[in-house]
Amino acid sequence: MPTLLKLFGNNRQPIAEDRSHRIRGLVALLGGLAMGCTVAPVNAWWLAWVALAPLWVMMRGGDRASTPDPSQFPLLGGTVEWGDSRRDRFANRVLLPILWGMGYHGLALSWIVDLHPLTWMGIPWLGSVAIALFAWVFITLWGAAIPFTWSLGFSLATRLFRPTLQSAHPPIRPLPRILTGTALWCATETLWSHSPLYWTSLALTQSPHNLPILHLGQLSGPTAVTAAIVAVNGLLAESFLAWRNRPQQVSAAPERDSRSDPYGNRPVPGFRARAGRYLALALALLAATHLGGWMLLRQPLADRPDQMLTVGLVQGNVPTRIKLFEEGERLALERYTQGYHTLADAGVDLVVMPEGAFPWVWVGTAQQARHPLYQAVLARGVPAIVGTVGWQERRMTQSLFALAPNGEIAGHYDKVKLVPLGEYIPFEAVLGRVVGRLSLIEDSMHPGHFEQRFDTPVGRAIAAICYESAFSYLFRQQAAAGGEFILTASNNDPYPRRMMLQHHAQDVMRAIEGDRWAVRVTNTGLSGIVNPHGETVWLSGYQTLETYAAPIYRRQTKTLYVRWGDWLLGLLLGLSAIREAIPVGIAVIASWLRRSRNSPKSPPS
Repeated sequence: MPTLLKLFGNNRQPIAEDRSHRIRGLVALLGGLAMGCTVAPVNAWWLAWVALAPLWVMMRGGDRASTPDPSQFPLLGGTVEWGDSRRDRFANRVLLPILWGMGYHGLALSWIVDLHPLTWMGIPWLGSVAIALFAWVFITLWGAAIPFTWSLGFSLATRLFRPTLQSAHPPIRPLPRILTGTALWCATETLWSHSPLYWTSLALTQSPHNLPILHLGQLSGPTAVTAAIVAVNGLLAESFLAWRNRPQQVSAAPERDSRSDPYGNRPVPGFRARAGRYLALALALLAATHLGGWMLLRQPLADRPDQMLTVGLVQGNVPTRIKLFEEGERLALERYTQGYHTLADAGVDLVVMPEGAFPWVWVGTAQQARHPLYQAVLARGVPAIVGTVGWQERRMTQSLFALAPNGEIAGHYDKVKLVPLGEYIPFEAVLGRVVGRLSLIEDSMHPGHFEQRFDTPVGRAIAAICYESAFSYLFRQQAAAGGEFILTASNNDPYPRRMMLQHHAQDVMRAIEGDRWAVRVTNTGLSGIVNPHGETVWLSGYQTLETYAAPIYRRQTKTLYVRWGDWLLGLLLGLSAIREAIPVGIAVIASWLRRSRNSPKSPPS
């Protein structure tokens, strides 16, 4: 109990009644909400370049060497010095990042509540509401763990080196701090991208509208875009702190005078000039990254006419609530088969259908020969990519099958990133009997292998199913293995249009990073065609039955990202580690030399 009292305050001034803490928490939450407004449906992408700065400013309060002058921050409590108590440090490093993350991810992912109603699955209305709210809260907190983890890593890096630096050097300077903060944020996002749940990277905030900055993805994937955003926010935050704070010069042997703070530190002259320099650096970095991206955007596509394909898309608009029942099965067979014939009449080279167009096992079984689509392919001779269910290792797979004109299976792709609780049960051996899943499938699906290749009758494709659009490395490895164009197949029902716009934004980034044409076909919208510069050639309607034919081009180019992967992350982490290690090494060597000089020499024998 005494520990809790120290952490959260005492009866005279509990943390809930501390005005400065409440306002700082509100500022952090508003910053996260501003970042949440950068994605669809608001698409205020420019807010991303400032929305992280308030969190950075308040987190920096944990560093004594940068404690602000309380009189400069009347709204934050004139009697509170940031980082001067355990409670303040807990707020700065834990609560504020979580609040920021809840604002961003909670707003951006609010479309998940459209899972409700699930009454068609036999779930009571209140149970359906509870499931939708639980899903929203869970994915929000999982996303909020990104800034929380970044904050802890950032604070740890600062504290590890602070004692050595304060003994012989000034406090960690802003530019190395920005390098470390940027590297840690990119590393945290990369770690999360290899987890089962991932969607709202900072890079997504710029898609699909800020095409120049998105072209940095050709250099090192989404890390390049994220790094630019974090670095600019960091520079703006440091500029603000240098302008409003009274920076202190740490003395190795503190001597207090009228200009000293309680730690024996003295104000550093010229801090306002440094604030201007940091602001100029932020603007210069913002301009340079956009200019570099614009130069990549201006490069001609140079598509070869002999590599052109005319691709047809069928958006069947069969609602999930009826898809697995007799009515849905009849509607799917009717709409997708008729759509195939319509596109075959238009002279397309390939027909593509979405994830789960026929959500039952029929490929490779006795039913295949009797399937209307299979018979249509044999009759018309136009190959088709169809989303359906496969069977691997005694479990179902979420799959794409390529049907050749002669009816043979030219290739297939199994979904790698399955949706937790929807397509598989995490820790099934433990939770399988107690966790209800948002699916009518009786068993967890079998995930595909990471090193898959999807060969089709018209060339090798880069395939992804639905949720996999958020995982850039799945696309990169297929492009490096010879994938010539992107095919993404999704269901997207029952989610709203704003989710579909975010999904489209993910595929825009993947098209730019791999320098490939992208064909995205969905069940209920928004299907589309995207060129290698991220420009949307066509976008379908929402919850509409549509067919569309358009030319795309096979490409064999390899961007720097496809060739080298996420090399920028390694560079940032390496530079940060070197910068932090050099002062430590100097201090260790200096300490060793001092001990060598001061140690008594043994007399000669």
